[in-house]
Amino acid sequence: MKLKDFAGRMSEILEIGNFYGVDPSVNGLQVGDADAEVRKVAFAVDASLATMQEAAVRHADVLFVHHGIFWGSSITVTGAHYNRIKTLLDNNVALFACHLPLDAHMVYGNNAQMAKKLGLADIQPFAKFRGAFVGVKGVFPEPVTAKEAIGLLGVRENDTNFAINCTGRKFRTVGIVSGGGAGDVYTAMDEGLDLLITGESRYSTVIDCQERDMSMLCLGHYETETFGVKAVMEMVGSEMGLETCFVDIPLGL
Repeated sequence: MKLKDFAGRMSEILEIGNFYGVDPSVNGLQVGDADAEVRKVAFAVDASLATMQEAAVRHADVLFVHHGIFWGSSITVTGAHYNRIKTLLDNNVALFACHLPLDAHMVYGNNAQMAKKLGLADIQPFAKFRGAFVGVKGVFPEPVTAKEAIGLLGVRENDTNFAINCTGRKFRTVGIVSGGGAGDVYTAMDEGLDLLITGESRYSTVIDCQERDMSMLCLGHYETETFGVKAVMEMVGSEMGLETCFVDIPLGL
C-alpha cells in the first residue's frame, strides 16, 4: 500500500475533516514520502524521540500517534524538533498524527473505547471543544465503585492518579474525556452525571468538586489515550492487512 493511500484511508475513517478549524494540531500525514510503500505500522501515544527510535528499530514504515509534532503554530526545525524529524527521515519512517478526531470518534476513539470497556449503555457524545464533541457519556447497567471502574478499564495506576469524592460511592452515570479533560467536570455537573473519568487532574477544579459534591477519577493522560490508538491498530491489522506493533513508552502522567 502506498503511503498516500494509507493516509487518505485513515483520514477518511477517522473523520479528520470534521476537525479542520477546531483542532490546533495538524492531523494527518505530518512527515513522509507520499509514494513510499507501507508494510508495517507502529502505533504510539506520543511522537517523542524515544518512540520514533523504537519504531525504527522495529522496522516500521509509518508511526501513527495521537500527539504529533505540529500544533498549529510555526516552529523552527532546530533542537529537539530537528532531532525528531531527522530520526524519521534517516530511518524512512513516516509520521501520521490524529489528535482530537481520535478522542471524539464514536467507534475507534479513546473515549468510545473506554465506554466499551466499561460496558456502558446509552453512549452519547459529551463535552465540547470549540463547538465539537470530544468525549462520551453513558450509563452503567449496575452501579459500580471507582475501584471496579478502574479494574474494567485495566489502566496502570501510579502516584499521579487522582480521585475526588469517590470513596464509599457507587456510580451510575459517567462522562469520559481522555487526556486533559478535567475542566469538563463542569459539564458533567451541569448534566447531573455521577462521575467524570479523565486523564489529568486540574488544581482549580478540586474545590469546585468538593463544594458541589462531584466525583472525578483522573487515571493518567497517557493511560487514557492508549485506548483509541490500540483500537486503530487492531483495525489496520485486520482490515488493511498491514503488520502492526504498539510502542509503549508511558510518561507516568
